[in-house]
Amino acid sequence: MVRSNQDETQRSARIVAASSDIGHAISQRWMSKGWNVLGTYRTWSPSADELTKQGARLIKCDLSDSLAVSTSAQELISMCPNWDVLVLCPGALDPVGPFTDTCFDDWENSLMVNFTSQLRIIHDMLPSRRVNPDLEPCVLLFAGSGTNNAAPNYSAYTVSKIALIKMCELLDAEVTDTRFVIMGPGTVATKIHEPTMRAGEQAGTNFQRTADRLARNETAPMDRVVDCCDWIVDAPRSVVSGRNFSLVFDQWGTSELDDRLVQDPNMYKLRRFGNDWLVESESNATG
Repeated sequence: MVRSNQDETQRSARIVAASSDIGHAISQRWMSKGWNVLGTYRTWSPSADELTKQGARLIKCDLSDSLAVSTSAQELISMCPNWDVLVLCPGALDPVGPFTDTCFDDWENSLMVNFTSQLRIIHDMLPSRRVNPDLEPCVLLFAGSGTNNAAPNYSAYTVSKIALIKMCELLDAEVTDTRFVIMGPGTVATKIHEPTMRAGEQAGTNFQRTADRLARNETAPMDRVVDCCDWIVDAPRSVVSGRNFSLVFDQWGTSELDDRLVQDPNMYKLRRFGNDWLVESESNATG
């Protein structure tokens, strides 16, 4: 790890997919606080142009190309080697449809974009995190639907996101001077829903459900998403690290939840449900 020579009061963030809807909102919020923000884009867009005019430094990164991913990570490090917060915003729903009907190459590519390429970036960039005795560096990822039940027709996306959830816990156990957190924002009005709209009936019941939610604006406000990100990056390791938070369902930001999380190290982590169940005869025998 590298100790920065920069002003200790200025936090430094690396935001992968900074030009995406959520990445753009986070970048703007943190730059308004005086943070140093570097990030990536997949294709140049008005969002990327706006961020650069506001002071962000962006480079191109194609998450479907492992060599390009490593090159981009090294370029970010060379531009400014020390970071306090690393955020990975990418999310791709394609391919949408039953597993047996999808092209497996597309399915495998989805795992690369949504999972392995993000881990490659974390792996390459962890050595350049900045030591901070007061608040450890933070790696923030984003979860998706399907954690608690099956999400038919979105198998690649769902498997990738569940794998990210478990990797947060594993990295938390292995890298004890850094916080690893993942947050599920729920339904947010972003471009991620475009594959569902294109897929139509291939998306199953989720097509109409998504269309209705977007039409009725039943979505999580972007400001609320960024508020939760602010809370996560400022929260102590004992409260957030290794955990999967829900923007919609969790009482994040409250002292009551903080206390409960400190007391229960298994809370908001992937666990098998029902381990304590026994049939009556077994229960009597062990009693």
